[in-house]
Amino acid sequence: MASPPVRTSSRDAVDAMLAACAGGDPESFTPVYDALGPVAYGTALGVLRDPDHAAEVTQEVMVEVWQTATRFDPARGSARTWVATLARRRAVDRVRSEQSRRDRDQRDTDLRTADPGRDVVAEDVERRLEGSAVRRCIEGLTPTQREAVVAAYYGGYTYREVAEKLDAALPTVKSRIRDGLNRLRDCLGVRHV
Repeated sequence: MASPPVRTSSRDAVDAMLAACAGGDPESFTPVYDALGPVAYGTALGVLRDPDHAAEVTQEVMVEVWQTATRFDPARGSARTWVATLARRRAVDRVRSEQSRRDRDQRDTDLRTADPGRDVVAEDVERRLEGSAVRRCIEGLTPTQREAVVAAYYGGYTYREVAEKLDAALPTVKSRIRDGLNRLRDCLGVRHV
């Protein structure tokens, strides 16, 4: 014949059930789970604000209660207080763990999408210095070389269009541009490859 259901409403009854469960009898744990599972869940839900996470924490806490029931000391507090404390600690650990995971994921995302640390000011200064060096070197070309190089490279004209624009023979324009580019290369200190 089955034993009558144990009333779990009084503190002493729950404490006694938990003490009985410390002997390792699985059947004695069922009423403990029924009485203290809602305490663990409510505490976890209050910290986590997520029913799924709270259910997972409740399961972990109740397994811990089953495994460590011998550690419960009724002189230090009630079974409800003990379980609520375990649930709160586990829930806080879960919050910290989730925050750490989010922070790691965010750092990984930031590293993958970040601009590879450019120094915009240095790049701008370098561009301006290069621009002044190019202008200075262009001024050092002969007038005919300068005219041909500027038309070809800054004007975007082809050799043939430069020849027509300057009213010069195509081979002459090619020579002026080639000679002008060689002088620019030497003036700018660019190695010839």
